[in-house]
Amino acid sequence: MQEQKIYGRREGAVGHVVFNNPAKLNAVSLDMWDSFVGVLDDYEKDPTIRCVVVSGAGGKAFVSGADISKFESERANAEAQARYETISRRGYEALYEFSKPTIARITGYCIGGGMNLAACCDLRYCNDGARFGVPAARLGLGYGFLRIERLSRIVGLPRAMEFLFTAKQYSAQEALDMGLVHGVAPADGLDAMVDGITSAIAQNAPLTIGLAKAAAREIAKPESQQDHARLEKLAQACFDSEDYKEGRRAFMEKRKPAFQGR
Repeated sequence: MQEQKIYGRREGAVGHVVFNNPAKLNAVSLDMWDSFVGVLDDYEKDPTIRCVVVSGAGGKAFVSGADISKFESERANAEAQARYETISRRGYEALYEFSKPTIARITGYCIGGGMNLAACCDLRYCNDGARFGVPAARLGLGYGFLRIERLSRIVGLPRAMEFLFTAKQYSAQEALDMGLVHGVAPADGLDAMVDGITSAIAQNAPLTIGLAKAAAREIAKPESQQDHARLEKLAQACFDSEDYKEGRRAFMEKRKPAFQGR
C-alpha cells in the first residue's frame, strides 16, 4: 500500500495536517495539493475542530517547496506552469481562507512553497534548527503578487525584498527577530509550545475567535473592499450566543467556561 503523502489526524479539538514526503524534505507535488485541500475541507465542516496545525514529517523539514524532480512533467513550460499554479493556489487559498485558527509547526527547512504555506497560517512556531528562505531567484521562478504581499505583510516589504533578491536562508532566531515566527523552541520542546497554544485556543469561545480571524482577513484587504457589515453581524452573533451566556455564568461562578460554538 502506497504511503499517504498528505494525511490528517486529530487530537481532541485539534486537527493536524501532515506533509509526509520526508525523503524529499516534504517537497510538494500536484497530487499532494489535492489531498491537502481535501483534509482541510473535512476539518472546515467539523464543528468539533477548533484549530488546525500544519506540519512536515521526518523532523528535517516543514515543507521544502515544490518537488523540483517533477518540474519537467508538471512545470515544463508556461502552460504547464499555469495549471500547476491553479492547483497549488487552491491549496494556499484553502489554508488562508480557513475559518478557524491555523498554526504552522515548523521543523528544519521552510523553503519556497513552505514559506508560502507558513505565511498562509495565522501563527507560526519553529524549532531552533529551522531554516527559512525563498530560492526563486536561483531557479528562475516567477513569484506572484499574493505570495510577495503575504510575506511582506508579516516581515515588512524591505525584508521581503531581501528574501527574494538574495535567495539566502535565515535562522530560527533571525525569523523570530523579524516577526516571521511567534516563538522558537528546542527540538524537544516544540510540541509543548504548540500544544500550549492549541489548548488555549480550544478552550476559548469559537465564535469570538472566528470573528477575530474574519476581521484579520478584512484588514488585509484594501479599505474599499472591506466588509464591515459582515463583521458587525458576526459580532452581534457573539452577543446573541449561548457561549456569551456561558462565559458570563462561568465568570460569576469562578470556573472555566465550556464553550460549544453556538
